[in-house]
Amino acid sequence: MEESEHRLDEWLPTTRKELEIRGWDAVDVVIFSGDAYVDHPSFGAAVIGRVLEAEGLRVAIVPQPDWRGDFRDFKKLGAPRLFFGVSAGAMDSMVNHYTANRRLRSDDAYTPDRRPGARPDYPSIVYTHILKEIFPDVPVVLGGIEASLRRVTHYDYWKDKLLPSILVESGADLLVYGMGEQPIRELVRRLRAGEDFRQIRDLRQTAYLENGSIRPAEGDIVLFSHEECLRDKKKQAQNFRHVEEESNKRHASRLLQRVDGATVVVNPPFPPMTEAEIDASFDLPYTRLPHPKYRGKVIPAFEMIKFSVNIHRGCFGGCAFCTISAHQGKFIASRSAASILREVKAVTRMPGFKGYLSDLGGPSANMYRMGGKDQALCDVCRRPSCLHPSVCRNLDADHQPLLDLYRQVDAMPEIKKSFIGSGVRYDLLLHPYADPKLREAARAYTEELIAHHVSGRLKVAPEHTADRVLALMRKPPFSLFGEFKRVFDRVNHSCGLQQQLIPYFISSHPGCTEADMAELAAITKGLRFHLEQVQDFTPTPMTLATEIYYTGYHPYTLERVYTAHTSAQKLAQRQFFFWYKPECRQAILRELRRLHRPDLIDRLFRHP
Repeated sequence: MEESEHRLDEWLPTTRKELEIRGWDAVDVVIFSGDAYVDHPSFGAAVIGRVLEAEGLRVAIVPQPDWRGDFRDFKKLGAPRLFFGVSAGAMDSMVNHYTANRRLRSDDAYTPDRRPGARPDYPSIVYTHILKEIFPDVPVVLGGIEASLRRVTHYDYWKDKLLPSILVESGADLLVYGMGEQPIRELVRRLRAGEDFRQIRDLRQTAYLENGSIRPAEGDIVLFSHEECLRDKKKQAQNFRHVEEESNKRHASRLLQRVDGATVVVNPPFPPMTEAEIDASFDLPYTRLPHPKYRGKVIPAFEMIKFSVNIHRGCFGGCAFCTISAHQGKFIASRSAASILREVKAVTRMPGFKGYLSDLGGPSANMYRMGGKDQALCDVCRRPSCLHPSVCRNLDADHQPLLDLYRQVDAMPEIKKSFIGSGVRYDLLLHPYADPKLREAARAYTEELIAHHVSGRLKVAPEHTADRVLALMRKPPFSLFGEFKRVFDRVNHSCGLQQQLIPYFISSHPGCTEADMAELAAITKGLRFHLEQVQDFTPTPMTLATEIYYTGYHPYTLERVYTAHTSAQKLAQRQFFFWYKPECRQAILRELRRLHRPDLIDRLFRHP
């Protein structure tokens, strides 16, 4: 189907004229988003809009409203009957706007033609302030990753300070954290049943601000107050352990935190979505295209995923620097094969599709349908990672359902090739499972992946070479990467392929020293890598690594951990990625002499 064949009323309305096309004079919910409007299941505003539409509501979306003028974008659709929804977008706005060195980026992948400046810093706060000024009596519900990761006291890298819950700074009435379909659907049903918005205080997976103090109920966890955390970084570290554990438990506790005479209340999350529930979300009538208002313009974030299909949510890796488990949780919610195949069929009908799926994956490529063997053990588990410090013995890591899915997709006549673009957890592939069926499925999956689903280059993320740093990252030892590389090379050779293995690495992660980075350079040189996929650690709210960076303590042990903080310290680490560049050589030599490491000078510059 060509894009021109779609009617304007197939998208959720964005203007007064589009309301009139549908014959509407008012709406029930208006969603303000920091992203361009792409009607696709990978874009949160579209998902929530379609979920509300499926509940029978009249829903409109205002993408990237102009917040600097007379606020006409905020006024144009009037006051909704139920509430405003506000999301900064698919990324935290500050990660979107700034580099790890706090330099302003020159483009925005979620804006037509990469145009910068289409959203403010902290849109969740800015948009809510404007809406409260214009429509003070209409409730505002915050959602999206920016709000989700800032639901309690958090360190903000860009302001270099500890900030209170975003509920305090924004003035929003309710915050939905995590993937929002379940709480937003329940909220609407309760409102329709006649409950007053401001009396809904027990809705799962939401947070709200209550004036004054709240008497803790049995089972509640009372965090150190915002003011206590400002005075004592160790208390902030202790808080984080509770926040992370309760975000990843089957039966979580309610969290309470005092701030400036009020109390932030974080209700426990919903259980993971069932197969029927997640299918229902992905099966909604998305056009899978940007709104027609962007015709002739390119939205890079959409171009990257438009021929891909997401097969599950959640990640049980628990990496210290990653926000996925904080937002989506560690329990895997998998779609049915039938739902996935329906979406693949829809992709094959999209404009420009030439037979190649760019990704059939998820937060991690190979966690589809995985979970606990004994649910009772999962119900009492407090571990934030099912893979660290070792693969959980209760984990059913069967790769056979994923292998079967790949083969079903590849059997479709419209599909020439399906690639796996999501990150692969090679520790799941190489683990010596006690069950021979799991070992055989992992072996077969690995060979299938390398032989048939790599688009020339397979990207994996060892992240570092020092096992001490990797332990802080909650990643497996580097020796496992070496084992995976041997498998990759063997399968390539046996299939007559010349594919590349591209490893990702991070510098300046908590616990990492310049000597560690120098060792990384020497080790990767020995493996014949000229590193490309590299980055400095960027502290983002609500991750273990960020808490260590800010507080200096490991939240689970309260031991001190060194972290590079200054620009000079970070540059001294990052330069080792590029030992092979002539312009970096003298600075690296000076640093290695300062570290008294002539052995590394030999390994990097004197030996082939």
